[in-house]
Amino acid sequence: MERGNQTGAGNFILLGFTDDPDLQSILFVLLLSMFLVTVLGNLLIILATISDSHLHTPMYFFLSNLSLADIVFTSTTIPKALRNIQTQSRVITFTGCISQIYFFVLFACQDNLLLTVMAYDRFVAICHSLHYVAIMNPRMCLLMALGSWLISALGSLPESMTILRLSFCINREIPHFFCDLPEVLKIACSDTLINNVVLYSVTIILGVFPLTGTLLSYSQIFSSILRISSDRGKYKAFSTCGSHLLLVSLFYGTGLWVYLSSAASPSSRMSLMASVMYTMVTPMLNPFIYSLRNRDIKVALGRVLSKMVPLSESSFA
Repeated sequence: MERGNQTGAGNFILLGFTDDPDLQSILFVLLLSMFLVTVLGNLLIILATISDSHLHTPMYFFLSNLSLADIVFTSTTIPKALRNIQTQSRVITFTGCISQIYFFVLFACQDNLLLTVMAYDRFVAICHSLHYVAIMNPRMCLLMALGSWLISALGSLPESMTILRLSFCINREIPHFFCDLPEVLKIACSDTLINNVVLYSVTIILGVFPLTGTLLSYSQIFSSILRISSDRGKYKAFSTCGSHLLLVSLFYGTGLWVYLSSAASPSSRMSLMASVMYTMVTPMLNPFIYSLRNRDIKVALGRVLSKMVPLSESSFA
């Protein structure tokens, strides 16, 4: 309780991963490496899709939006965790905590909606290929992208704003490396019924509904692929959506692991470790999934890197 008093009237303490100084040094290097790989990898994807005219298609337009969302998604949590390890200070202000929750939910929802939009794009490309250009025209793509950003920005407001009505006990320790909403609700002294209703409602609307749309799109895609007579045709059709399907499996698989582990175990340590997969590993792997499985991205990345190397050499000349 004394430790709680030291945080001040509106502050929380993020307990993080461990108190061991040696492990903290290893964690700092690991987190920093993962963060840099995530930012640089997704940034290269964005540069490749912008610079290469062959990638000015709906699929790569949505992919660049997904990469941008992943960069900001990781930036809401990892820099604060790195700063806490470096300064040995675990304090986060009440305003900072609410802001972190808002942006975390925003970009998590954005990832979710973009994956659904990308699934719809693959559905139109495979099941309605003759009308693909007419349906997925530039105006429609822009509206779908802007709509996903707007819905995410508005949808994340209720979960973060309803925290303002809560009162918290003296002990404000959060057993996490960021302000995870379920963990914040656990340390509230006032009734959290409204907050839980809002949490599950938003999860259903911005989580379950988009997932249902993604599953419906892929059910139609698989049905169309199975009707293709030649094996080569099936492989070509499946290869156009293989990378996205892997992203969907990774995103929802790790997300489901977070919630199932939280429900199955009362220990917050299990939820903490599961969240590492959801918040760090998935955004880091996304660029590798697309660059390793997609020839167009490989070629575009090669061109971007070849342009960057002469620039770096000339700066040292």
